[in-house]
Amino acid sequence: MCALKLTPEQRIQLHGFNNLTKSLSFNMYDVCYTRTREERESYIAYIDEQYNSDRLTKILNTVSDIIGAHVLNIAKQDYVPQGASVTLLVSEGPVSDGPNESFEESPGPLPEAVVMHLDKSHITVHTYPEYHPNEGISTFRADIDVSTCGEISPLKALNYLIHSFDTDIMTLDYRVRGFTRDINGHKLFIDHDINSIQNYIPKEECLLYDMIDVNIYQENVFHTKCKLKQFDLNNYLFGYTKDSLSVMEQEEITRRLKTEMDEIFYGKNIRS
Repeated sequence: MCALKLTPEQRIQLHGFNNLTKSLSFNMYDVCYTRTREERESYIAYIDEQYNSDRLTKILNTVSDIIGAHVLNIAKQDYVPQGASVTLLVSEGPVSDGPNESFEESPGPLPEAVVMHLDKSHITVHTYPEYHPNEGISTFRADIDVSTCGEISPLKALNYLIHSFDTDIMTLDYRVRGFTRDINGHKLFIDHDINSIQNYIPKEECLLYDMIDVNIYQENVFHTKCKLKQFDLNNYLFGYTKDSLSVMEQEEITRRLKTEMDEIFYGKNIRS
């Protein structure tokens, strides 16, 4: 979103502005086994409470702080029967007094002081609680998009986003669009080195996930999918533990959950 209707006092000067647009899409999935309609409804009610528009707004405000943005406008909505959306329109924010360092491939910070700046951009989140029509499997998906115009990258917020959601599976997309020019007029289609989104995920987090990259370097398009390595059935039962289930029930529920997670991770239906 690179066009704003601002008052003369608010108008942002774009002379010498970096016209590259950098967009990060962060999609997370939480999977749960719900035996009955009551369990499913309780799970969705829990998700709606945990990730209502007020809490999502706080998360996006922190993202804005991390990437160094000033919030111009907030629109938020809780939906019936479930789900929520929040959109932040942001502009150039405070700039640190430190030197203008070049972009580095490193995981972004958890909430700390603002460092760097950007101009006109937006940050959005949409949630999608969902369940299988035959009961049994319930899922929750949150889609977060951080799009910036300027010198910094929304990848700086990735570390914080991962810590903000209890996620079993993540799909991450990063793309640099447009071009800017150097002082001689030559076009620059990217202003930093990158070979994988994984460069921006802390090593301790990377160790928790199986990861697959699909990158198109010549188009400045990067895609990474992540699935938790460790599986503990107790983490996927809502309101009880596996000790209350027979061995056969545990095996069947585990099979169904792992099939669901593999289908999401690989993006295709798997015959069970």
